[in-house]
Amino acid sequence: MSDGAQSAPDGGGTPPPQAQPGTQPGTQGLSDGQETLPPQGAHDGQGRPLSHTGTGPGPAGPSRPAGGQPRFARPLTVGALIGWTALSVILPGAAHLRSGRRRAGYILLTIFGALLLALLVGALILGGEGNAGFLARDNTLMTGAVLAIAGAIAWFLLVLFSYISLGPQRLSGRGQIVSGIAVGVLCVSVMAPFALTASTVLTLKEAANTIFESNAGNPTAAPVKHEDPWGGRDRVNFLLIGGDGAGNREGVRTDSMNVASVHVATGNTAMFSLPRNLQHVRFTPGTPLAKQFPNGFMRELPNGGLLNEVWQYAEDHPEVVPGKKTGQRGPAALMDAIGYTLNLKIDYYALVNMYGFAHLVDAIGGLKIKVERDVPWGGLYGTAGTIKAGYQKLSGEEALWYGRSRVGSDDFSRMARQRCVIGAFAQQATPSVVLTNFAKIAGVAKKSAKTDIPRELLEHITELGLKVKDARIVSLQFVPPEFYTGSPDWQKIRAATARTLRQSVRPARRPQAAGVTASPGASGATPTATPKPSRSTTVQPSQTPTQNGKSAQSLDEACGF
Repeated sequence: MSDGAQSAPDGGGTPPPQAQPGTQPGTQGLSDGQETLPPQGAHDGQGRPLSHTGTGPGPAGPSRPAGGQPRFARPLTVGALIGWTALSVILPGAAHLRSGRRRAGYILLTIFGALLLALLVGALILGGEGNAGFLARDNTLMTGAVLAIAGAIAWFLLVLFSYISLGPQRLSGRGQIVSGIAVGVLCVSVMAPFALTASTVLTLKEAANTIFESNAGNPTAAPVKHEDPWGGRDRVNFLLIGGDGAGNREGVRTDSMNVASVHVATGNTAMFSLPRNLQHVRFTPGTPLAKQFPNGFMRELPNGGLLNEVWQYAEDHPEVVPGKKTGQRGPAALMDAIGYTLNLKIDYYALVNMYGFAHLVDAIGGLKIKVERDVPWGGLYGTAGTIKAGYQKLSGEEALWYGRSRVGSDDFSRMARQRCVIGAFAQQATPSVVLTNFAKIAGVAKKSAKTDIPRELLEHITELGLKVKDARIVSLQFVPPEFYTGSPDWQKIRAATARTLRQSVRPARRPQAAGVTASPGASGATPTATPKPSRSTTVQPSQTPTQNGKSAQSLDEACGF
């Protein structure tokens, strides 16, 4: 052996070097694979400072060991780890950037930015005029539900991997438990909005497919053309029916009957209210019902043959209305009778059970209505209570009785109140209200609504309905003393119908000649000339409108909206 050399105790190898006096403790060799830290202020062979927290050159900070995982100079606290994970929910990639995974962080940020841009462009496109119906399509609803489910899964995974990237294993056992519970709650929380969206969309899809039957597989149904859904018509006529479905009655009695004639181009609407006790209506010549009742419905019964009996009569006598299935004969007969009475072709009908309507009112939080006078309600004598005059917010039960109560009033007063209830519901069931209470509304509608509007037409009905909301609506009731229900003047009813249709498409205020003012009151009043101050002559109008029977009123005028 050479000078100064010592033999190892086991007789082989060279003994480990001993620490020399003056050597910094940090340079002493470490066991169990730990790193050797250089002394403070040490430099490499090229004069570059060595990191105190690693073996490579550079300032103190995180280094990457051979495994490639980042190592922090100072571990994250429990609160910081939860905070960075939560930040990643609204700013994906933030946790990855904090943990040193810059490439993954930038990729996540880029994807998130692209999604935001796509959502903004989609909202601008779908929010344009004429695109509302697109959202009512069956395939659009299914796509929306799938995207919502995919979003829930994606955000769950985002939260999970953001948490893992921050290194929760560096925490103490208690810290890992606390952070794990907090992140688990966060995962459920971020999935909840997506789950609610998917549930709402699927509920809408199910309700639409339940209420509106598809034309697919029906060879007798006319196909709906997307480019011309109304078949070239400038008006579409809907029969709106309130069915009296009380538990102590058999069949359906059409207690409320209104026709909404909608001008396709503008959405301007004329509404016609027909009394339930309109007697001996006629049917289209040549039809089986017209042959059965050539002089009017049950003309042989002086006090019978009411309009609200037509539906159930047709259902009970299939031999009189051949070629229709049960449930279709009643609507077909009533649409024919009312259409022939008004000289209109009724295109579609929609029936809502009156008790179901009460639940719909409750679902939107009640109806605000101007009550002209006290209305007792409940039973024959109004023993349940009184709806006081003034502006009131009515519950579903109160709104139902407000439209149905006969205590101290007649059928024609009921018709006026029913018209105002329908108008109030149409005004106050705004898109925001419907969406807020959608689950309740859809559940009630599935049970109490019935229509022959095909599913393929729903998107176009949606677009037309948005037009109607912002358009002019006029209303006419066929009630005494102008129209007698026991012995109706059919020609007078048709003439009033045609006049109201013309009135509905006129501007609300017609321009007048200079110096001419119209006296306030019903439309159609004769204008009176007023002289201009600067002249002694009077400018006469070129045309003088004249009264021609009863004029229709807007719902705002009739109901005090």
